[in-house]
Amino acid sequence: MKKPTCAPAAAILAAIVALALPAAAAAAPRAFFGIVPQTPLTEADTSRMSAGGIGTVRVPVVWGSVQPTPAAGYNWTGLDETVALTARAGLRVLPFLYGAPRWLGRPTTLPVDSGRQRRAWAGFLGAAVERYGARGTFWAQRAGDVPRTPIRAWQIWNEENFFYFTRPASPGRYGRLLKASARVVRQTDPGARTIAGGLFGNPRQRPPLAMKATTFLERLYRVGGIRSALDGIALHPYVADVAGLREEVEAVRRVAVRNRDAGVGLYLTEIGWGSQRPNAQASFEVGLRGQARQLTDAYRYLLGNRRRLNLKQVHWFSWKDLRGDCNFCDSAGLFREGRRFRPKPAWHAFVRAAR
Repeated sequence: MKKPTCAPAAAILAAIVALALPAAAAAAPRAFFGIVPQTPLTEADTSRMSAGGIGTVRVPVVWGSVQPTPAAGYNWTGLDETVALTARAGLRVLPFLYGAPRWLGRPTTLPVDSGRQRRAWAGFLGAAVERYGARGTFWAQRAGDVPRTPIRAWQIWNEENFFYFTRPASPGRYGRLLKASARVVRQTDPGARTIAGGLFGNPRQRPPLAMKATTFLERLYRVGGIRSALDGIALHPYVADVAGLREEVEAVRRVAVRNRDAGVGLYLTEIGWGSQRPNAQASFEVGLRGQARQLTDAYRYLLGNRRRLNLKQVHWFSWKDLRGDCNFCDSAGLFREGRRFRPKPAWHAFVRAAR
């Protein structure tokens, strides 16, 4: 019963989006349009991504999974497969590295408190850059099988201002991690970029559990030498609507400019809304049509202000729905859950924006 009503609605929405998007869309590089999958990728996924105009895939690299014991070495099997799939589809990877292994502490512990932690992190990050960077061993090993698509940007941690990923929320501690990481990245692959972890725009908890993104960034800039370590700042503006997104993006940009860092790139490494009906239990749910409308309005604003904001990439969260994840992750996808591709109106809106 749904097919006769959904198909025309999607076509009408796509036509509206095509008329509404600014001319700046044509100038945006393909890598600008990113996606954040919640599940392992298949060749069908990456082919559909590429056909839809996606250029970058943001991929988690969980330290504790890659190096579960200090003596085990690094297990890159899962990341190898993801990098190969994306490269074959002409996509680039933006990895975000986080999650301390249990043998060093809690997963939410930033590895800066002891020499052992700092050496272990440097070893892990350096090994990743050596494998997938410009002179990476992965590309030599897979020559002829995988198109050479080296990773040239590395995102350090995730939501370092929010207790779910980092405890405590400390700009000073994170600043030490970021500076150490930038040294490793640049020594291993000169010319590669170091991107700060995506800051949760406005978490409701207070320090030390969480800190507003603008407050955290302002204090991060007080860390000596931090500007030289920052090739990009990142934001996760999860808000009720595009007006709220605009407010958070502009506020973060003002912090950078105020701290004499107007040249720093801005990355929105997660934005999104869920497609379920609005309800009190699930944040950021706006319904099927509301999800497409918020996506359209968000890209209209972001594309129209891309150069002024020095906005480098925008990553939609997420690719497909996933039940049992966070309270809106189960409906944040551009496609419904499952191996089949059942697009929502938001997918058609995204394709028009990317094209």
